[in-house]
Amino acid sequence: MSAAFSEPLQEAADFAETTRRRVRATDSKHRLFEASMNLIGDRGHHRVTVDEIAAAAGVSKGTVYYNFGSKAQLIGQLMRFGADVLFERLEKGTADPDPASGFRDMVAASLEFMDEYPSFAQLWISEQWQSPSDWGETLATLRGEIIGVIREALDRLYSTGNHPGLGATDREAMATAVFGAVLIIGRDRHVFHPERSIATCVQAVSAFTGVA
Repeated sequence: MSAAFSEPLQEAADFAETTRRRVRATDSKHRLFEASMNLIGDRGHHRVTVDEIAAAAGVSKGTVYYNFGSKAQLIGQLMRFGADVLFERLEKGTADPDPASGFRDMVAASLEFMDEYPSFAQLWISEQWQSPSDWGETLATLRGEIIGVIREALDRLYSTGNHPGLGATDREAMATAVFGAVLIIGRDRHVFHPERSIATCVQAVSAFTGVA
């Protein structure tokens, strides 16, 4: 086993779990995530091989196949890892004692994540509308978890009584709309309007939800 990927096999099993957990930015999973997102951004996932991902991450191809089985399974697990990184960043917003400030922090954190990993958003958008998709179940699970976090943020806002308009809406539908708006505006900013600031995008989403 490569020295660059000498973690115990138990960690591979932990990596495959479907529950969210705190991630470590220095471990080999992050290297694989960074490598795969960079390569996918350059050429698309269909044209990227396991050999290339493994080499870019400093991991042997055999080790990748041993732990993940196939390229599709590897990318599926890396998508979950990317979502775990995002969830960890969203925790700062949920911990803010001011729900409105926390909501804006969550939107900003999401856009910053998309800035750092634009290929993650690109892959998410393209595969979300593919039928069938190799990662359909994974995407559906992660989408539900993210919308759940947004719904909790909207519930906190409504509980303060400062945003009564939210009480008249279906907050599950509003959470879904926020999820879609952030995903699209972040991707649009990266591709068409790099001059548009994250602060401007946060203002737009906040105004859309009535959290000005």
